[in-house]
Amino acid sequence: MTSSDSDSAQRPAKAPAKAPAKDPWDLPDVSGLVVGVLGGTGPQGKGLAYRLAKAGQKVIIGSRAADRARTAADELGHGVEGADNAETARRSDIVIVAVPWDGHGKTLESLREELAGKLVVDCVNPLGFDKQGAYALKPEEGSAAQQAAALLPDSRVTAAFHHLSAVLLQDPEIDEIDTDVMVLGEVRADVEIVQALAGRIPGMRGIFAGRLRNAHQVESLVANLISVNRRYKAHAGLRVTDV
Repeated sequence: MTSSDSDSAQRPAKAPAKAPAKDPWDLPDVSGLVVGVLGGTGPQGKGLAYRLAKAGQKVIIGSRAADRARTAADELGHGVEGADNAETARRSDIVIVAVPWDGHGKTLESLREELAGKLVVDCVNPLGFDKQGAYALKPEEGSAAQQAAALLPDSRVTAAFHHLSAVLLQDPEIDEIDTDVMVLGEVRADVEIVQALAGRIPGMRGIFAGRLRNAHQVESLVANLISVNRRYKAHAGLRVTDV
């Protein structure tokens, strides 16, 4: 062995070059995905369906009664279809859960098979109301999103769209909704799909807000927003201006 060979053997190997940081706004193309909305005849679900369909997304709204869903779909236009919840889940790539909190667990449990393998986006806020106004409830699992994950072990559960005003979503006179959508989930690729979906709606941005264990804080903030909006006769959402 020559002295140069010996020096090479003793010299520590160079660390591999670090890959450049991923641009957080480099999001996938979701324009070809079918979006189903469970609870699509309610104010929040109907508003989300309207905005996404208006942006060119293929949307199916679901209800316990298929006739009710089809009637609501006809009202929305923009190619929206209506079906019962099971068919909506089967035909969709992404399923938004916008059902009332008191029916959340039962609905998801009944659709476990249809939702297997699907990307599920839970936007349900567990809230109670009394004479003093709205207040947050804490499910046994920690949050509505965590309850969904527990009930749907074969689905990819994320959480998003909690803070959007149903009034603004459904208002055809409003072209853009200037707000941020906090997206939570365990798998970053799934989160990015939901971020991209939020970004299909003019004015909206989807931002990563942590894992599902943080969902309770996000869901419970809606109680504060309800108080703000009632006091100031507004439809406030959320905007993280420095992101």
